[in-house]
Amino acid sequence: MSSQTAGVLQLLALMAALALAYRPLGDHMAGVYSSEKHYAPERWLYKAIGADPDSGMRWPAYLRGVLAFSAVGVLFLYVLQRAQGVLPGSLGFRAIDPDQAFDTAASFVANTNWQSYAGEQAMGHVVQTGGLAVQNFVSAAVGMAVAVALVRGFARSRTGELGNFWADLVRGTIRILLPLSVIGAVVLVACGAIQNFAGIHEVGQFTGGTQQWNGGAVASQEVIKELGTNGGGYFNANSAHPFENPTPFSNLFEVFLILVIPFALTRTFGRMVGSPKQGYAILATMATIWLGFTALMMWTEFAHHGPALQAAGGALEGKETRFGVGASAVFSVATTLTSTGAVNSFHSSYTGFGGGIQLLGMQLGEIAPGGVGSGLYGMLVMAVIAVFIAGLMVGRTPEYLGKKIGTREIKFAACYLLVTPALVLCFTAAAMALPTPPHSMLNSGAHGFSEVLYAYTSGANNNGSAFGGLNADTQWYNTTMGLAMLLGRFLPMVFVLALAGSLAEQRPVPATAGTLRTEKPLFTGLLVGSIMIITGLTYFPALALGPLAEGLAS
Repeated sequence: MSSQTAGVLQLLALMAALALAYRPLGDHMAGVYSSEKHYAPERWLYKAIGADPDSGMRWPAYLRGVLAFSAVGVLFLYVLQRAQGVLPGSLGFRAIDPDQAFDTAASFVANTNWQSYAGEQAMGHVVQTGGLAVQNFVSAAVGMAVAVALVRGFARSRTGELGNFWADLVRGTIRILLPLSVIGAVVLVACGAIQNFAGIHEVGQFTGGTQQWNGGAVASQEVIKELGTNGGGYFNANSAHPFENPTPFSNLFEVFLILVIPFALTRTFGRMVGSPKQGYAILATMATIWLGFTALMMWTEFAHHGPALQAAGGALEGKETRFGVGASAVFSVATTLTSTGAVNSFHSSYTGFGGGIQLLGMQLGEIAPGGVGSGLYGMLVMAVIAVFIAGLMVGRTPEYLGKKIGTREIKFAACYLLVTPALVLCFTAAAMALPTPPHSMLNSGAHGFSEVLYAYTSGANNNGSAFGGLNADTQWYNTTMGLAMLLGRFLPMVFVLALAGSLAEQRPVPATAGTLRTEKPLFTGLLVGSIMIITGLTYFPALALGPLAEGLAS
């Protein structure tokens, strides 16, 4: 079987698995966020934190809950890293330096999981399991909570209440992420991923001596890293490491974990607004972009230019032979079109156009299907923009799901769109203009520029994957990346929740003959076109200096 055929068959198997999980998981999540029942463990947590899960919150109160909880998470994770040297189970590792501890704390709380360190050489068991893995759960739950709040903004009328943040946070963690993670961890252990608390030990006989490896609760952290679209690897090689991702089946299963919740949330959206067809329209938009990017990436990486690529069957440099070009391309697109950041191959070794596809996938706002929660609310904001554009075309006030999109709503949506590009382009420009940051680049020219652009694109979009070749463990990059991740995560949430509150206060508008049918293929096409045009106009000059210039020169 050729590597191209194997890649296509794996893609088809992945699509079938996602289709089977779509309705049951989407319906389950809709039931979780619509339920009025509280389980005993949930009541204990509410009592411990002093929260009333039945009290409704307007958007400022909901936002305060998001920001307060996340601020405590940053502080806790920072202190845990700084105290690592005196903690049990530290494996002899010293405390993390202040700038790197800030960068890592901001990264994991922001659901980015950007890592400027090698996990097996820096973090002990307590920090990995008691700090990083915990944030993998709760940061994902925060994203889902904000998405559900926006959905309630569309579903409710004449009220400013968007639900209760603490109830949404706890339910998302206990009823959705934890059960799925337990099942997923068992599957990964069965595939060969390790799960222990072993210390550092020497293994094998290699040329020049032995090699040191340390164990860890890898399978349990790996599953929530993918399921929660986090991406931080227990080991520096991330999902290319055989302890994290041992077999082709585990590789396909991890891609499934990355995509299943973001895609299924469109079903949750349709159920909660009372129109599953609206969910299918959003799903079709996400799936169209994802499939298009996957096909383009596979074509780019399988293009045979020169005898070396012909002999290898594709651009195999930087890719694991146990996965091959096809599976690596599918994984790469899945991780850059979501906010996951996990990698099973070296992104810097992709072709010039392949690196451009990865960059563009993140620059779309990671909405196809995007991160857990963030993908849905990002796509819904784009839907608001699309109906506004349609309204301008026909000369009538735009409406979406029975809500008028007026001046206030479009301002919130526009601010949401502007935040991330401003962070990416301003930080990249500063890094290239100042004398010291360019010294961290391994390569010069277009590829070196792509390394810096990729880093800030990954950080501000809360992806976390690295292009490779950039030494990001410096005071400049640790500090600026930490700021980019925090601002890129929480500033958009401000505008999302403000938009949700504005929508929830409106009276529903009855549909008329002039209302744009947003559940139809025409709207899906308009939405896809709006996303691609807005992103292209924003980032094309930067892409032209980096991956496009490199691809045309190769």
